[in-house]
Amino acid sequence: MNAIEVKHLTKTFGGLRAVDGLSVAIPVGVATGLIGPNGSGKTTLMNLFTGTLVPDCGEIIIGGEKFEQIEPTALRGLKIARTFQDGRLVNQMSVRDNLLLAIANTGIVSGLCEFMGARGTPLHRVEVILKKIHLSEHRDDLAESLSYGQRKLLELGRAMIQDADVYLLDEPFTGLFPAVIEQIVELLSELRGMGKTLVIIEHNIGLIRRLCDNIIVLDHGQLLAAGKPATVLKNKQVQEAYLGV
Repeated sequence: MNAIEVKHLTKTFGGLRAVDGLSVAIPVGVATGLIGPNGSGKTTLMNLFTGTLVPDCGEIIIGGEKFEQIEPTALRGLKIARTFQDGRLVNQMSVRDNLLLAIANTGIVSGLCEFMGARGTPLHRVEVILKKIHLSEHRDDLAESLSYGQRKLLELGRAMIQDADVYLLDEPFTGLFPAVIEQIVELLSELRGMGKTLVIIEHNIGLIRRLCDNIIVLDHGQLLAAGKPATVLKNKQVQEAYLGV
């Protein structure tokens, strides 16, 4: 069973085909690494999955339902959450409020004043996530005051609090110190252990090997290879195009 499948998906920018007639499937309940050279179409594909971009043609299939394009407002109903490479935090809001904002307009915030802090309510969920992302002591700090690593953790926390089935993660480890990398590895491993579907864009092959059960390799917007890491990373075309060997 596939969490997301695309058929003949194409997206062009001027004369550049960022995604070029791509057909590929992302298995449900496993971690898939989405890799390839810079400009290979990885982030473009993730943006097509989430409605940030509209495809020129092709189909996106989620949960058996076919879409010519995804509406960003439909993501919560589809149980999809994502993180962005450049982060999408509200700097002038507190850490706690950034987390609450991620679940606003879902119905879960109703009754917040009456049941503040009770188990299962939004504020309780926020406290659980704050502990997981090691930001409990910063709950009232503005997001802009956080270090780069803490901002990355908060970005992941905003996805985690949505309790999605599918998590799309665009370079969650970029520029981080080893200690923070290990914290994020632990969080993603926990999601993976819960049977969540993860799609991870990442250039560090060591991390891809640690976290991913499946790899998709793109090159010039086309599928170069897909399958188990041990097999895909030995593929001669993959080694030449991406690994430089």
